[in-house]
Amino acid sequence: MTDATNLLGNAAWSNYLIGALLLLVRISGAIAFLPVFSSDAIPVRVKVGFTLALTFLLVPVAAAPSSTPIAFGPGPIAGELAVGLLLGMCLRLIEEVVTLTGHVLNLQFSFSLVNVIDPTSHIETPLMSQLMQLFFLLVVVASGLHRVMIAALMRTLVVVPLGHAWFDAHTATAISRMFGGVLLGGIQLAAPVVAATFLVEIAVSLAGKLSPQLPVMIVGIPLKTLTGYVVLLASVGLWPRYIESHFSSLLDTAFALLQHQVQS
Repeated sequence: MTDATNLLGNAAWSNYLIGALLLLVRISGAIAFLPVFSSDAIPVRVKVGFTLALTFLLVPVAAAPSSTPIAFGPGPIAGELAVGLLLGMCLRLIEEVVTLTGHVLNLQFSFSLVNVIDPTSHIETPLMSQLMQLFFLLVVVASGLHRVMIAALMRTLVVVPLGHAWFDAHTATAISRMFGGVLLGGIQLAAPVVAATFLVEIAVSLAGKLSPQLPVMIVGIPLKTLTGYVVLLASVGLWPRYIESHFSSLLDTAFALLQHQVQS
């Protein structure tokens, strides 16, 4: 009786440790790409501590002693990493849309030569792109989307149990097609400013033709920039709803793709 109890206890601890390792791989893959959590502004020690703490809290549920033994090996490890990366990359697309919008606005505001050092990536970034990234961060934190991301990471344990994940080529193809939507989303967000500044350019050009004495270069650029700011301030109120709706769509798409990550 004692030997049987010891065997069951050893099997439970083995199942627990394997589940903790696989869960750590999944969470690490997600944290590497999830918006806000993947920011370089967060120290690496904080990211590591948060990942370990989240793993410690979730592993009792993910690797319950009464569950079936969890498979371990290169295949399950790669599958868990694929699950985390899939969730993180899908949700990261909305941040890339906002960043691309900033690049487009930077050109429309005649700030093409105005670059600043981004404290999160330590590289030169267009001024408007950094402004849009800060606005995106504000929307995510204010609307509680950072908590939604953690809840989604916990939900993946229900959709794809530990040790049952694998990499599907269909998923990689679907993600590559989703990157095409980044360009469309960036153009949609920047469309009001682009249209307004384009009309200003046409009006200034016609005024220059009608009145050659008018200093078009001196008047045109400040007028276009001022118009762009006015239109941006008028339309930026719609951005939170846009970000939240597309965030929900990307989250649904991610879980639909996760269905293909379950090993039969």
